[in-house]
Amino acid sequence: PGDPEAGELGLAAVPGRQAAFRQGLEAAVRYARAVGCPRIHVMAGRVPLGTDRAAVAGEMETTFIENLKYAADLLSQEDMIGLLEPINNRITDPRYYLNTPHQAAAILEKVGRPNLKLQMDLFHCQIMDGNLSHNLETYFPLIGHIQIAQVPGRHEPDSPGELNFPYIFELLESLGYTGYVGCEYAPKGDTLQGLGWLRSYWESRGLQHGGTSKAAK
Repeated sequence: PGDPEAGELGLAAVPGRQAAFRQGLEAAVRYARAVGCPRIHVMAGRVPLGTDRAAVAGEMETTFIENLKYAADLLSQEDMIGLLEPINNRITDPRYYLNTPHQAAAILEKVGRPNLKLQMDLFHCQIMDGNLSHNLETYFPLIGHIQIAQVPGRHEPDSPGELNFPYIFELLESLGYTGYVGCEYAPKGDTLQGLGWLRSYWESRGLQHGGTSKAAK
């Protein structure tokens, strides 16, 4: 993430911070290796303060592509995947460089490395573009990880909001998604109470707590 105290939120697309990006990536690889995690979120970073987004877009894209190629080479030695996550600039972070799955897909195409994937956070995608079914279907071949939170409160998926998560989960199953779905939300209460939605979802699918089939038992 760079230096949060200096207002940084990632370095991969920030001109002039290439050396710090490489140091941070190497540290992330050491942590990922230690905990057995094969995926690393390569954070793009923010548009520098005092600059116009459009004016620096080209330079930031060039920097991003250069750093992603370096990251892909390093991660391939570890059999790891690098992930690009668009973060909405309407609510969460107005200065974040990477904002939509369309932008991320275009970057991934220009980099052209198979061990770089799209981290699709449905909270951010809904705020920026909506059209989740079409976007999931369109970008499914690029997706390496999915994260969820209800919109607009960013709470549990069964909290009041815009997204129909039972439908989305069924869509992911029909598309053949076999990866993890990360629960990146802020619980309205405590964590265990907030996981009640998952118990209810398992039961609606005829599963025991833990996701195992009742029929199998």
